[in-house]
Amino acid sequence: MSFMEYAAAPESTSILNIRPHYGLFINNEWVEGRGESFTSISPSTEAELFTVSEADGRDVDRAVTAARAAYDKVWSRMSGAERGKYLFRIARILQERAREFAVAETVDNGKPIKETRDVDVPLAAAWFFYYAGWADKLDHAGLGANPRSLGVAAQIIPWNFPLLMLAWKVAPALAAGNTVVLKPAETTPLTALMFAEVCQQAGLPAGVVNILPGKGSITGRALVEHAGVNKIAFTGSTSVGREIARSVAGSDTKLTLELGGKGANIVFDDAALDQAVEGIIQGIFFNQGHVCCAGSRLLVQENVHDEVLERLTRRLATLRLGDPLDKNTDIGAINSREQLETIHRIANTGEAEGAERWTLDCAIPDKGFWYAPTIFTNVAASNTIARDEIFGPVLSVLTFRTPAEAVTKANNSPYGLSAGIWTEKASRMLTVADQLRAGVIWANTFNKFDPASPFGGYKESGYGREGGRHGLAAYLAKGEGR
Repeated sequence: MSFMEYAAAPESTSILNIRPHYGLFINNEWVEGRGESFTSISPSTEAELFTVSEADGRDVDRAVTAARAAYDKVWSRMSGAERGKYLFRIARILQERAREFAVAETVDNGKPIKETRDVDVPLAAAWFFYYAGWADKLDHAGLGANPRSLGVAAQIIPWNFPLLMLAWKVAPALAAGNTVVLKPAETTPLTALMFAEVCQQAGLPAGVVNILPGKGSITGRALVEHAGVNKIAFTGSTSVGREIARSVAGSDTKLTLELGGKGANIVFDDAALDQAVEGIIQGIFFNQGHVCCAGSRLLVQENVHDEVLERLTRRLATLRLGDPLDKNTDIGAINSREQLETIHRIANTGEAEGAERWTLDCAIPDKGFWYAPTIFTNVAASNTIARDEIFGPVLSVLTFRTPAEAVTKANNSPYGLSAGIWTEKASRMLTVADQLRAGVIWANTFNKFDPASPFGGYKESGYGREGGRHGLAAYLAKGEGR
């Protein structure tokens, strides 16, 4: 092999200690679920990883009962400073087991190891550190003096960021004094089940955190409809979010929904184009496009359209698709066969409607679920690929002439979760940002997250905020005032 030839650098899986079978985690104990067991598949190899016990309605009742008892007898009575110590311990254990969690997330989810190692796991720990600091400062959450915790929080998380979405929900809930019953996604339960071990390591009181694997139609529905739940936090599809909103309408159950997106990444002709190209790639091809706030619509000012496309395709040709455990891999596996079929269907519709497809010419592994990075040009705002959330590595490119046209096209979406603006003019940046109907707007960057910054959307992207003081307030009721 010559010096310049590529050499794989795979991360070893020897650090993993995956059990052949996982049960439910209720009241600090592992128990068998009453539902049917299912098998977790690695999306990059289609190998069977382990079997999982599914929770049915009776298991949900048992978990909610345990969470209620822990709330009434222990957690809500504990001082904020003591709760903060538990969150701090959890954060430290996540750091200590960071390599193990990164490998597990990659094996179970399909995303590249460099993303789980450098983004998912460090940010998950950061969320627990951040909310550990809030636990004894609830009077400063903006809800008056002595704000009250809500009780039992039902939390349902997606498969695209399994550990990070767990942290986004569990950390503020515990800091505020609530107890938790969490359902991980059916295709990616591993790191949530490993997190149960972390809770045991941290000495968390029994019943404070309960984890129930299972299908959304069975476990998720029973959890959402349980009368003992005081707060529901859901991240997932807009269609399921609508069902949940309807199911709690008229009740006093507090609800946070973080749903789909069709983010616009707007590039003006004065932008630093090489920097913008990196932001475009980060915006749509990070995590194979499995990102609710992905910049899946690229809006380029007309006079730099050709130059941006030339630079973008040239840069994409350097990306590597393949084994997600390889530290050099940029594009990992699609999470499931079902999601892969969805991506194919919507992309094929794009071609049928007249858009022009460009796909990265790269080798596709024989096993696993894969989709090469794809760009569509000549896209009309009314095209399906410009309106539907694809949740894959597919970019739709549109053009604009004026800032007003860019804003109009960016806002022409049923979603309103994210947007990016690329320009050297601060005045233009602020003016355009003020007119965009999106919950999160990045300036000359994309897909940057911090636990102190609130995240959420408008319109069909849901309501409520996660992260920062706003995310803490979502788990509190107003106090007596000042």
